[in-house]
Amino acid sequence: MEKAVCYLRVSTEEQARHGVSLAAQEEKLLAYCQMSGLEPVAMLREEGVSGSKPLGGRPGGAELLKQVTRKEVKHVVAMKLDRLFRDAADALNQTKAWDKAGVALHLVDMGGQALNTSTAMGRFFLGMMSSFAELERNLIAERTSTALTHKKMHREAYGPTPYGFDREGDVLAMNPQEQEAVVKIRNWREAGWSLRRIVEELNRLAIPTKKGGRWHPCTVSYLLQNNLYMEA
Repeated sequence: MEKAVCYLRVSTEEQARHGVSLAAQEEKLLAYCQMSGLEPVAMLREEGVSGSKPLGGRPGGAELLKQVTRKEVKHVVAMKLDRLFRDAADALNQTKAWDKAGVALHLVDMGGQALNTSTAMGRFFLGMMSSFAELERNLIAERTSTALTHKKMHREAYGPTPYGFDREGDVLAMNPQEQEAVVKIRNWREAGWSLRRIVEELNRLAIPTKKGGRWHPCTVSYLLQNNLYMEA
């Protein structure tokens, strides 16, 4: 039996919203290994770790890469592509390196079918699935950006209440005192002031931030770039 490392990842949001559990993933991965004649020498579990992090930036992912590099395993087994990789480029680059090293990737649940990159057909479908996964993420990001722009244009509440406004139900109403500060900041910037100089002046004048603390360059930079303030 050839040795394999199994990788499981779930975010806390998924657990709360969909009831996804590491135990359920582990059961399916073990069953797949038994059916495929693979010996699982490690079961790497990651809970509450975002898929936006590259594989090597996660504790379990780093250990997985070490085992592959040390040639301790010849197979990597996971439930789905997005358990391992953050985007198509990440997936294709890593699997190409594994392919050269003679390491096969097994994805247990790809629409009800398993995928094995030790075969030419498996590698072909991996490329297709990687591209589709990246397309889906880009479409979600695009829809999110469009929705946020719409809310800003119509002064609808979104996320934390932004500086210069107060939340009244589901809409944003102008806060006169904070809007005066916004005008000052924009005028100073147009006059050529640096972010640091603007921050120093805001703090010198004791103009409070939204939460009552001190100003910082990143806060001023965000305010100047946010198109919500440009429409104010």
